[in-house]
Amino acid sequence: MYSKEESKQIRQEFWTAFGKEYPRKWLLYNTKIKDLTLKFTFTTKKAQVSIDIEPTDKIIRAYYYDKLVSLKNIIISDHLADIIYDEHYQLENFKIIPRIYVELSNVSIHNKNCWEEVMIFLFDNMTKLETFFLEYQDYIEN
Repeated sequence: MYSKEESKQIRQEFWTAFGKEYPRKWLLYNTKIKDLTLKFTFTTKKAQVSIDIEPTDKIIRAYYYDKLVSLKNIIISDHLADIIYDEHYQLENFKIIPRIYVELSNVSIHNKNCWEEVMIFLFDNMTKLETFFLEYQDYIEN
């Protein structure tokens, strides 16, 4: 078990190593669509690459989720075959949001032996997710 400070240090070490191994500017929060972000997640249980929909307005949240659902066949066939759609995904802070994501289970940010596998997973899948997003950004937004 790691202290909060030790865990923070390990997380920083991983993300620094990831940035050095794959030095590029990711889209992430710069989607040009308010409340819609692309995210990397790596915890003590899993790694994920996702599109998160986080507006407080339920109508806007449903609008964006419905747009992404309408593109489900395209993203599965052309980009990420194992994408998961979850309209009620629970974050670690217990907030419920719509999230579409791919996941690598049974990995831990505290286990440096799995870092290489996770880095490859994150890089490959975020590249595919960004490609999809940029291709359909106008459709999602309008």
